[in-house]
Amino acid sequence: MRDGDQGSRTEVRVLHVPAAHGYVANLVDERVPGVTLVQSPEVDGAWAPSEALTPAWVAANSSSFDVLHVHFGFEGRTPDQLSELVAALRAAARGLVFTVHDLENPHFSRQDGHDRLLDVLVPAADALVTLTPGAAEEVRRRWGRRAAVVPHPHVAPPHEIGIPRRDRRQRVVGLHLKSLRANVMAQPVLRSLIQAVGRLPRTVLRVDVHTEALAPDFPRHDAGLVRELRTAAASGALDLRVHDRFDDAGLIAYLRDLDVSVLAYGHGTHSGWLELCHDLGTPVVGGRVGFLHQQRAMVQVDLHDPAALAAGLERALGGTPGSAATAADRLAERLEIATVHRDLYQRVAAGTTQPTAEACA
Repeated sequence: MRDGDQGSRTEVRVLHVPAAHGYVANLVDERVPGVTLVQSPEVDGAWAPSEALTPAWVAANSSSFDVLHVHFGFEGRTPDQLSELVAALRAAARGLVFTVHDLENPHFSRQDGHDRLLDVLVPAADALVTLTPGAAEEVRRRWGRRAAVVPHPHVAPPHEIGIPRRDRRQRVVGLHLKSLRANVMAQPVLRSLIQAVGRLPRTVLRVDVHTEALAPDFPRHDAGLVRELRTAAASGALDLRVHDRFDDAGLIAYLRDLDVSVLAYGHGTHSGWLELCHDLGTPVVGGRVGFLHQQRAMVQVDLHDPAALAAGLERALGGTPGSAATAADRLAERLEIATVHRDLYQRVAAGTTQPTAEACA
């Protein structure tokens, strides 16, 4: 360890930000000893700023952890604040690991602010992790750093993974607009999908949207989109479902009710939704965005072209090779993921890390 009084410690104490996130929860495995998770001072929501990203908190609590591992939730900080965080970690001789989940932030239309935050964290980290070879190459190109490529762990609980899907007389294509996140191309994809699904036999289009997105005072409310949704639903062109956010069980049940899930993303890097679909065996159709195609099997098409989209949906409805996980494969993968992270934390805590392009696949 970095501190002399910790030289005999066998466990590396790791503080994740955020701690309350499904990805983070599945980076550890009871079969892999050597990592102790430190309680994080989280506030409401996995994406909310954490006190652990402040210099004052680090200075007051550095004796409780060896490595800070940042994933999400730094969007509320400025570049100067992150630089001060890095300085506080250096002063306390604590390691910094950063997983580059988002080279493009799906919550923002403009990326310049996010880029400035990455310009602090990526060069400063003692070790970098990312999910796909393409993202690692982008990190190398932009910052001259090498990142370990480690796949996204499972999202669904193991007992939910690999359950056979039931056959239905009518095939269901699902588009979930959620709360109209910045990277969701709602109207153009909706229009293409209505045309595309109309070309397919015994296939219906289900569109879900969160209740808040339809409220006129919602920041991302789109009155034109709402009119189109209601008009299309009234004509029978789609099955519109308006509801609050699903809990975990509700989301799993929803994806099991689909034969294909369409990702209407216009920009981004990786996707937890794609991972959950992989767990549940729900084929995914999406655009050529980020490195989703390297993350898990999916059908990539031009979402603006109804004919290409119809062909892509038909391929997915016929079964996308590699789109369905098994519980055994996911648990074996989790063991490897946990081992790679444990070894990385030990090197960082010992001050011997030389970031490499090692892969866990």
